[in-house]
Amino acid sequence: MSQFGKKLRAILEKAGKLEDGRGDMLLAEAQATKRPFTEVLVKEGVSTEQELVALIAKSANIPPIDLSKLTLNKEVLESVPEDVARDYGVFPVDKIGSIITIAVANPFDVLKLDDIRIVTGCQLRLVVSTEEEIERTRSKSYQQESESVDGILDSFDDADVSLKEEDFEEDGADLSEISDEDSAVVKLVNKMILDACNQGVSDVHIEPFEKRVIVRYRKDGTMQEAMVLPKRMQNNITSRIKIMSKLDIAEKRKPQDGKFQMKIGRKAIDFRVSILPVVHGEKTVFRILDSSNLATDIKSLGFEEQSMADYLWACEQPYGMILVTGPTGSGKSTTLYSAVQHIASPDINLVTVEDPVEYQIEGVNQVPVNPKAGLTFSGALRSILRQDPDVVLLGEIRDGETLEIAVKAALTGHLVLSTLHTNDAPSTITRMIDMGCDPFMVASSSLLICAQRLGRRLCTSCKRPVELPKEALIKLGFREEDFDDPDIPMTLFEPAGCPRCSNGYKGRFALLETMRMTESVKRMVVERAHIADIKKQALSEGMLTLRRCGLLNAARGMTSLQEIEAQTMAD
Repeated sequence: MSQFGKKLRAILEKAGKLEDGRGDMLLAEAQATKRPFTEVLVKEGVSTEQELVALIAKSANIPPIDLSKLTLNKEVLESVPEDVARDYGVFPVDKIGSIITIAVANPFDVLKLDDIRIVTGCQLRLVVSTEEEIERTRSKSYQQESESVDGILDSFDDADVSLKEEDFEEDGADLSEISDEDSAVVKLVNKMILDACNQGVSDVHIEPFEKRVIVRYRKDGTMQEAMVLPKRMQNNITSRIKIMSKLDIAEKRKPQDGKFQMKIGRKAIDFRVSILPVVHGEKTVFRILDSSNLATDIKSLGFEEQSMADYLWACEQPYGMILVTGPTGSGKSTTLYSAVQHIASPDINLVTVEDPVEYQIEGVNQVPVNPKAGLTFSGALRSILRQDPDVVLLGEIRDGETLEIAVKAALTGHLVLSTLHTNDAPSTITRMIDMGCDPFMVASSSLLICAQRLGRRLCTSCKRPVELPKEALIKLGFREEDFDDPDIPMTLFEPAGCPRCSNGYKGRFALLETMRMTESVKRMVVERAHIADIKKQALSEGMLTLRRCGLLNAARGMTSLQEIEAQTMAD
């Protein structure tokens, strides 16, 4: 006989609900039929469910509860995993701070309650219900949570989304062994990928928190919440992406980087994956590298005429160095790739060194950096200089050694294109000198230094005109002569928002600040002039700053003044 059955029999006998000997018979029947003792008691008419709950509650000195009147709270439900609730026969009712209110049928099982405390990490407040009512409520409630995921997947057909077959063959995965739960996870990840690609998303963030998993998309430079998933799916989703990226599933304490390729319809799209351990698990971010969205025509980037003229001039030089600077996600790679496409021809040997190779370009020799194998930027650059290149694209200058080799390459008859992380074009000079490059070498090797940002484009369907006083516009950076210039329409707009866009914006455009290394600028660099003086000289020679480029686009109605203020610094 179970200890709870004996305890309940004693309670009923004390209350006069059972005659001597009948309790043992009903207990034996419950054991023989493998039914809960409470169910047998109700069926035999010994007591009602309500009476049983009241008697147990009184004996244990804890309150009873009617679960049929309970309002489902998703957050409370996530505090106790479904398997724990099922195995221990309990149901979470409420949670305040670190105290969980739990409905139990047997409040006398101290060991079971201790296990639940350890699993949840919370203190327990007990209420009493019957086994049958707890089971009904648990099945219904956790099913609703599962249906929330099913709702996300409803009507989603992933027939046109597939991982390259060779990826599974290399991993030796047996698709016949995928369970229903695994299949749902596969379908969910495929949906994330398909939705992100269809919406023009650049990055997908899968973020674990204490009680849920949030999926966010970066679209047009801003983060947007896409879906909220139950906590129990966290590990399965992460494992799925690790398998796709050929990463170590068992490793959860160290960051991991990988990549995979998906076929969406007839188009193959590359994804770059980063997995980082955080407080509540592993955060996964994958960047979408869709080569079909790559602007290959340099003239389609939308630069100002002066900036475009400077950039084209530099690309047509036989040797020297072109640097594009800016933060991560500012479009530097796209700008460099457009230059590569512009320069590439059968009579030119063009080699790139990248970490990783983001977009594959026909006719260009692209070398992926592999630090694990000892192939660093500096090492790869040394090697390719022995390959008789005419043009070298270096994905990023990360250290003084790489910078030194790049500068020497530019001085010995090669056209070198690369990136740095600085805020504006003039400060790049200071950055290069700080990295150990001699000012004379900086001046001699550099052709053009660019700073780039991406601004959000106003939605043409909902943007609305706005009027600001002249004083306010001048304070923002407009010049007095701008108001009389026929080439500057001064038609200002602000975002409104509609079903066709995201908060009033749709798409992005590039802002490019270009500083030519003229003879006067070179002389100032060699003389170690202050960076403010160098900037002043460049401005006097026609350089357009990021803020100036942004204001001109705002005056044409392409973007808003709020966006320009957010993306650029005042001159």
